[in-house]
Amino acid sequence: MSHADEQDGTRRDFLYFATAGAGAVAAGAAIWPLINQMNPSADVQALASILVDVSDVQPGTQITVKWLGKPVFIRRRTEDEIAAAREVPLTDLIDRNARNANLAAAAAAEDANRALDDAGEWLVMMGVCTHLGCVPIGDGAGDFGGWFCPCHGSHYDTAGRIRRGPAPENLHVPVAAFIDDVTIKLG
Repeated sequence: MSHADEQDGTRRDFLYFATAGAGAVAAGAAIWPLINQMNPSADVQALASILVDVSDVQPGTQITVKWLGKPVFIRRRTEDEIAAAREVPLTDLIDRNARNANLAAAAAAEDANRALDDAGEWLVMMGVCTHLGCVPIGDGAGDFGGWFCPCHGSHYDTAGRIRRGPAPENLHVPVAAFIDDVTIKLG
């Protein structure tokens, strides 16, 4: 092989790599706007987390806030409600998973795994029935003193766990945490 043939091969290889590199950059530049449009819009990102002032919530009452387009129940439970929830054996539950985004997926549906604080006073749950997405009514509704979905008859206890009816899962607990004594951050 002559020196000229070696140079031609080297030039040819360079041209192949340069053309392939330019093509990859051009393809990336053409595809990026399509990929970027799938990112959440600014208004959705702004609602990804919200702060909720719970300073006016008294024991035995709840507030409902809207987060990511869905209702979220924030209930300050009484000692009787906490005791009622803690007395329920896991074997009595339809869904034995906590459904708490703050814990491991396999966490048991014990009351302590559903409450936001160690004392069990605060309960934060998505206000969406796990059967067909209706909004249950609260304030001691239903046969177990928690929430009741009148659309199809799902009964939830004072920890938001499904006890009777067609709903397959407990009310879900979103990512939430106290950032101070009177403020809960959702998301």
